[in-house]
Parts: sequence; structure tokens; C-alpha cells
Amino acid sequence: MNTPELQQQTLELIERVVGRVEQRATPLFHSSADPLPQKREVISILRHCQEILFPGYFGEQELYKGNLRYHLGDQLYILARRLRREVVKAFLMPGDATMAVDDARASASEVVFRFLGGLPDVMELVGGDVQAAYDGDPAATRFEEIIMAYPGFKAVYTYRLAHLLCQLGVPLIPRIMTEFAHNETGVDIHPGARIGRDFFIDHGTGVVVGETTEIGNRVKLYQGVTLGALSFPKDERGRLVRGAKRHPTLEDDVVVYAQATILGGDTVIGRGSVIGGNVWLTSSVPPHTKVVLSSSQLAYEVSTTTS
Repeated sequence: MNTPELQQQTLELIERVVGRVEQRATPLFHSSADPLPQKREVISILRHCQEILFPGYFGEQELYKGNLRYHLGDQLYILARRLRREVVKAFLMPGDATMAVDDARASASEVVFRFLGGLPDVMELVGGDVQAAYDGDPAATRFEEIIMAYPGFKAVYTYRLAHLLCQLGVPLIPRIMTEFAHNETGVDIHPGARIGRDFFIDHGTGVVVGETTEIGNRVKLYQGVTLGALSFPKDERGRLVRGAKRHPTLEDDVVVYAQATILGGDTVIGRGSVIGGNVWLTSSVPPHTKVVLSSSQLAYEVSTTTS
């Protein structure tokens, strides 16, 4: 029943909530008149990109060579319009580099044009990633299985798209994309990481690739691998130094097995090396080196009980 007493309690509750928001040292509300990029729309745009990367795999339209050109033309045109709207919002967010509205619109148009221009290169990289997965996993029976069912591959192609936007200086949107993939696949790849060709994450769950990680060509990771930071450098005022090299470098043809942890911006895993499961590394490894836990650390206990 909507009594005067209940109305008064409701008003008091509203005042308490508003007061708490206003008193926060770090405001957790967006006070600008300009809207933020919408997470739901960014995810929808990512799905739109997915249809362009893999025509006929995820959309409902039947495709054949005769209508492929028209289909992709329509998809690219729609993608450009949708992405531009969200990029404008991202450029208008409060911060050190906040743009005027006209500048944000012009910059967004340029970014979208360059993003679309980079899609053929992304498609080539993704094609190499599919081949790497097929060549690296005997359980893979066909490319369709990898494209539609492998979580590690989904995380990688999402990263490829987000990385392109990250390189073009777009804030927030790349992180929304990779965190969506993280949520769906269990694979956490920062869009700022640099990853070479023919990259394969087998199984995927629990893999973490930090922002300043550098990965060469033909690298393979298994589930639970962490490429992380050993420490977080701070300036003279005690604030985190952002953008410094904090994560390791993996050169070409490296294989890292399940649950291995490799930390530190100065840590380099040399070309052709193999890092065994559960290994913890904070120092560099020479090329063509195998790092494994000693068998002497394993304990075997044989049961004497018979049935």
C-alpha cells in the first residue's frame, strides 16, 4: 500500500543513494552529456565482424559466389555506420585526450575507414590461425569445427579485431571486445598484446596474455598458461607507470604447456623453446631449450591394498 509513510521512506532512500554517489572520491557515474559506448552494441558489432570474417558460418543468409560480393558490400556498409557511432562516443569520453564533437566525428570516420582497410590483413592472419589449430590438434577434423567450436580460436580472432582498433587509438571498445571473449571462452588476451602469425591456443580455459606481451610466429599455448607481469613499476608519486614493458616475450616456434607461468617484461623465451607444464619462470630462456620440472620432485605412492 502506497502510504505517506512509505513515500517518505522511499524519498529518504533516494537521498541516501544519491548522497553516497556524490560523496565518492572517485565518481562511478558518467556525468557527461555524451553517452558512453554501449556494451551491447559493441558486442553486436563484434558479431557483425564475425560474419564478415567467416561469411556463411554465423549468419542466416544462404551464400554462394553469385551473391557474395553484394552480401559483403552490405555488411561492410552497415558495419561502418554502426562502428562509427560507437567510436565517436569513445572519443568523447572525459579524459586527458577528450575531443570536441566535430573532431571526434572526423577522427571516427578516419578510424573506421582504416579499420575496414585492415580487415583483409586480419582475415589473412585468422586464416593462418585456423590452419595452425588444424595442424596442431589431431582432434580437429575440419576447419568448420575450429571456426565454430574452438574457444581458443574465438578468443584469438576477437583479439585480432580488437588489436586493430587498439592500434588505431580507439579507447574502451577494444577492451569490451576482448573481455566479452574472455567471458565466453575463459581466455583473457589484452588487445594491446602483440601476437604474430599462426597462433594457436589449445583448449584455452584459463590462458592470460598481458598487455605488453610479445608473441612471435607459430607459437602454441595450452590451457592455464599465464604470460603476466612480475611487478608493477611506479613513478615518484607512487602511481602505476602505464604502458611500460611488464610482460614476457615469446619468440618464434615456442610451445608452452598447461599451467605454466611466465612473468616479467625482461623475460624472453628463445626461439624454438618448450616450456613444460606447471613451470614458473621469471628469467629468460635461451633458444631451443626445454624447461621441465625434474622427475625427482614427483612422489609416487604405490598402494599395497588388493581387492
